Amino acid sequence: MHFVIMGCGRVGATLAARLDRTGHSVSVIDRSADAFRRLPSDFSGRKVKGIGFDRDALNQAGIDEAYAFAAVSNGDNSNIVAARVARETFGVERVVARIYDSRRADVYARLGIPTVATVRQTAEQMMRRILPGGTARELEDPTGAVALLQPDLSPAWVGTPVPVLEDRLGVKVAWVSRGNTAFVPQATSVVQEHDLLHVAVNSDRVAGVQRALSRPPVQEDRP
Repeated sequence: MHFVIMGCGRVGATLAARLDRTGHSVSVIDRSADAFRRLPSDFSGRKVKGIGFDRDALNQAGIDEAYAFAAVSNGDNSNIVAARVARETFGVERVVARIYDSRRADVYARLGIPTVATVRQTAEQMMRRILPGGTARELEDPTGAVALLQPDLSPAWVGTPVPVLEDRLGVKVAWVSRGNTAFVPQATSVVQEHDLLHVAVNSDRVAGVQRALSRPPVQEDRP
């Protein structure tokens, strides 16, 4: 598959290198030729000097053949414009834009342009590690309707079958981290000591689910 990346900073160069190493065709666009020095010496993709939303630069990058387009420069406006040009002018269905201003991220997500809100996601990761009770969310979908959290689990839940926990709380355990491994729970999976559960839940129920999991289970535990 062919991928076009706008921006050859640390994120863009890392993304391009990983795609290239996995055997994909990659083109990187950046207005500065010096930026391409961040790419590894064995990078086999195409380097295009130009502006990422300029049609000539996009054509040189092979946008007509692109399976996906990623705009990861350090400018919010440039990233959004480039993502819209890739989708609306060249018909690339899979586009994503890196955004620093989370308010813009919400707006464009609702318009159908997926975004990665760098500041928000970094802050969420920091909060998850410093807040008591594990109340910070690991991930939230662009509409804000569904959240993924790693809750603080009461030891009293140890020995509980995962399907029973899911049924009592009305949640879905996406996966379990256990030691150095992780797995998708099955019907026979049981919560063990030191397990980390990654739980999908409707966003308006996050606080209630966290409270329920931080205390011993009771029969009427659905928050």
